[in-house]
Amino acid sequence: MINPTFSILITTKNRKAELALTLKNISYLLDRDDVECILCDDGSNDGTYDFVKRNYPNIQVLRNAISKGLIYSRNKLFEKTIAKYAISLDDDLHFITEHPLELIDSFFKKYPSCAVMSFRIFWSLDSPTSTEHNLETERVKSFAGGANVWRMKDWNETPKYPDWFIFYGEEEYASLNLFKINKHIYFFPDILCHHRVSIKERKMKHDNLIRERRLLRAGWYLYLMFYPLKLIPRKFAYSVWMQLKLKVFKGNLGMLIAIFQASFDVIINLPKLLKNSNRLSLQEFREYCKLPNVRLYWTPVNS
Repeated sequence: MINPTFSILITTKNRKAELALTLKNISYLLDRDDVECILCDDGSNDGTYDFVKRNYPNIQVLRNAISKGLIYSRNKLFEKTIAKYAISLDDDLHFITEHPLELIDSFFKKYPSCAVMSFRIFWSLDSPTSTEHNLETERVKSFAGGANVWRMKDWNETPKYPDWFIFYGEEEYASLNLFKINKHIYFFPDILCHHRVSIKERKMKHDNLIRERRLLRAGWYLYLMFYPLKLIPRKFAYSVWMQLKLKVFKGNLGMLIAIFQASFDVIINLPKLLKNSNRLSLQEFREYCKLPNVRLYWTPVNS
């Protein structure tokens, strides 16, 4: 394949069974002549690499000998592709919409200012009871990290994801950089994906504290890199107060540890944050805040 139109990019680590199901569900797309698939195995030790090489010889497989993190792996995938459009999929997520690629191509042609499309996502271990929706296509602030598509021309004109964030925050980082150059992000509900995850079970897992720490610090990183200086102290104070009010004071003492750890991360990375800043003016910040938040979760209307 010389010049694929679409590239499906997947990063994975020690989730061979979930990945196998995703590849099975999108196999009809992988067989197309205008599609390439590139996968990054981020240091798996469960046989993921050998499984993909053996069963999917047309997939390009990159491998990190030791885990480098989700964001590092996504950057590696984007750097490898030569396609016109790059679709990021989580390893436990697949399309329900049967012909997504035609919709993607048509949308980008209709909206030349669009850099990223974010898809509608159903989060559950079970399939949705209905695929109908009453949502509108709209320009939004950000996008879903594991269910989106970039116009690669725009990816190449903006800073790559900050791999030192490790996990969380890369979408908002990219979104704010895109906003600065007047490139747009759209939520496109006509493409539906199934994220095979139980939100309730995820919150009970042993790595939840790590997730909370990384989510909190990512938000603080973004304050320091993009927000107008006069707003940062108030934003920090409000963020900490809400974590205390909604979690710590209600018995989640582990969140107090996450707050201290995230604060330490900010202090350690402060020189890097200031060096990589691309601050919005007050007027730009007001305009950005007017945009709707991206819809990360969708539930069937009659469920």
